[in-house]
Amino acid sequence: MTDFASFAADLTFDDLPQPALVVLRRSFLDTLGVAAVGSTTRMSRIARQTAPLIFGAGADGARMLMDGGRVSPAGAAMAGAMTLDSIDAHDGSSPCKGHAGSAVFPALLAMADTLGGMTGADFATVLAIGYEVSYRAGLAQHATCADYHTSGAWTAVGVAVAAARALGAEPQTIRHAAGIGEYHGPRSQMMRCIDHPTMLRDGVGWGAPSGVSAAYLALAGFTGAPALTCEQAPQFWADLGTRWRLVEDTHWKPYPCCRWAHPSIDAAADLMQGLHYSQVAAVEIRTFHNATRLAGHRPATPDEFAYSIAFSVAAMIVRGQVGVAELAEDTLQDPDILRISTATTLIDDPHLTAISMGKRWAEVTLVLTDGTRRTAAPRTPRGDTDLPLSDRDISNKFHLFADPVLGLARANEIERLCLRFETLDTVDFKRLIDLSLCAP
Repeated sequence: MTDFASFAADLTFDDLPQPALVVLRRSFLDTLGVAAVGSTTRMSRIARQTAPLIFGAGADGARMLMDGGRVSPAGAAMAGAMTLDSIDAHDGSSPCKGHAGSAVFPALLAMADTLGGMTGADFATVLAIGYEVSYRAGLAQHATCADYHTSGAWTAVGVAVAAARALGAEPQTIRHAAGIGEYHGPRSQMMRCIDHPTMLRDGVGWGAPSGVSAAYLALAGFTGAPALTCEQAPQFWADLGTRWRLVEDTHWKPYPCCRWAHPSIDAAADLMQGLHYSQVAAVEIRTFHNATRLAGHRPATPDEFAYSIAFSVAAMIVRGQVGVAELAEDTLQDPDILRISTATTLIDDPHLTAISMGKRWAEVTLVLTDGTRRTAAPRTPRGDTDLPLSDRDISNKFHLFADPVLGLARANEIERLCLRFETLDTVDFKRLIDLSLCAP
């Protein structure tokens, strides 16, 4: 078994397998696209307005993602994570039932901006540590805790370890950082936000700054070891360094809404071939138990839209897409979408619940106005390793999100640099940081 703290302290860029770098390049580009459109949301504006009030810059400031305003590294991590979390389109992990990049990227970009002098290879190394430790801590937490916690709970650990490594910590200090991050991180209840959607979202808005704060506390001598998810669940750490969970488990999302809705959206898209939405009288969705709690048939806010299967499926049926345009407030009042959404039934299927462990299953039936029933076979969503998005899919999604906010020239430069970020020297990597952090 590889000790997680020694793994984090000793990992070098040369230790990273090529498939891991492919994942990190894709996620860098994908995350910045989500950040661009996220920066236009009310949730992001509130976070960025509040960060200077509770996280002043102090001696070592960092710029906020897609904003440029300078606050503390923890404040930049908070504002950036909330910006990303405001649009539910960032990368994720089905086995962990959550998301690492929305916490790890803003936190480590804040650290890079504060510390200065990083190369792309330096950033790739700490980024890989953040993902790998987050995923394993998440798996351990889900296996050992009765309640289903948000991603903020376990990404606090991964961010703490990666931030401590960025600060040059030794293994024992990294152990304490992990313990502090785990203890102070938000053990927020995911199903509460599913049942009552608000801007709390997936908890990364407090998980990211908890991790950054933990790293600084540990460097100052604050103790907090052990992190139980890292040290008392050895089955999740035995192959650390030889098996890369970030390669096996990372998925990317084609739609800006909860992953649990995606297999149903994909199925609806397939079933609508050759049909017009006026021909659809009703929809039946069989899926796993937790997904049936995404039951907002008439979402009143973007937060409720993010956690609604019926409405997002209806949007696909009516508009043939669930994209940026569907995030607009007026979409929530679209009478055609509302008609189909309110005629959608969610069915809790025990079999699909049983097999939705590490996967997300759904079966969709369209009931047409002439009484015909069209049913798609049960399926999992696109974007997992068995149904991967292509490089072109990732690029198209990035430009769909980023171009209207950042402009084509800036978006093109970000894409060019992201897709080889690990090769960048300090000057070119600072350019990529500047492009990521400055206001649109």
